[in-house]
Amino acid sequence: MTSSSMPPLVLSKRLLDLALMLPLVPFFGLAVGALALLVLIVDGRPVFFTQPRLGQGRRMFRILKLRTMTCEPDVRARKPTRLGNLLRHHGLDELPQLVNVLLGDMSLVGPRPLTPEDVERLIASHPPLAARFEVPPGITGLAQVCQAKGAVLTAQLDAEYARTRSALVDIRILLRTTWINVVGKRRGARPLPDHLVPR
Repeated sequence: MTSSSMPPLVLSKRLLDLALMLPLVPFFGLAVGALALLVLIVDGRPVFFTQPRLGQGRRMFRILKLRTMTCEPDVRARKPTRLGNLLRHHGLDELPQLVNVLLGDMSLVGPRPLTPEDVERLIASHPPLAARFEVPPGITGLAQVCQAKGAVLTAQLDAEYARTRSALVDIRILLRTTWINVVGKRRGARPLPDHLVPR
């Protein structure tokens, strides 16, 4: 999709992403490089993990992350690497996805992109999850800063984001994500919106 054919809301979201990212590219490049070198030294190769994911309109792309799991052929036998839990706890394994944002596959803020297999399985059980494809997927999102557990609550939060999205909402989520990166997911999580709190 070219910029001239983008809906205004998508275009403004893309411009916000680029305005926030481009001045910080050298900083993020150094951060990702340092983390990649640390993973190489502590946990060895491969340093990065890639996987097909579905983006806006169910368009497929390959996501890029720092590797946090061991590489046994049997997926069930895999476990976190020595650095894996630390990287995940602070959300640092997601930093290489800034490349996906620069390429236009993702946004800084939006629902987390799912694998094609997960999409078919989860939407069959929870049709509201389909709302996530109305917006670009993101490195962080409302469900992530609220530390949502389970497909039902994640679907509700993704739909809430798709309904209320704006530049101000994105900036608030990015600020909360930065706080989580500093203090960890448990201490930094945002409370659920009042109407989604279980009664």
